[in-house]
Amino acid sequence: QAQLVESGGGLVQPGGSLRLSCAGSGTFFSIYNMAWYRQAPGKEREVVATIEANGFLVYADSVKGRFTISRDNYKNTVTLQMNSLKPEDTAVYFCNCDPPRFAWGQGTQVTVSS
Repeated sequence: QAQLVESGGGLVQPGGSLRLSCAGSGTFFSIYNMAWYRQAPGKEREVVATIEANGFLVYADSVKGRFTISRDNYKNTVTLQMNSLKPEDTAVYFCNCDPPRFAWGQGTQVTVSS
C-alpha cells in the first residue's frame, strides 16, 4: 500500500518562499506522472504542477514562473519550490499521481500572510 508524506509547509509573508517535499513508500514514483495539488478552504482540490514520468513539466497558470516541480526517482521524492508567494497560494498542499491513484496523505499547510 503506497503512502505519501508531505512536509515543508509553514507561515510565510507575501513574496517569500517555501520548499515542499513529498516522500513515497510502498511504490516507485519513477513510473508515474507525479503532481502537487492544493485545496484552499471552501474550494475544490486543484492540481498546481505536474512532472511527467519523462520529465515534462506542466503548471497551472496561477503558479507559472513562481513554482518549480522536480523529482528524485532514486530517493522517491517530489519537490515543489514555491517563490514569490501570494496570499491566494494559502492552502493545504498534497502530492499524488496525476491523475490521482494513491490514498491522499495529510498534506502540508501553507499560509501566506503578513
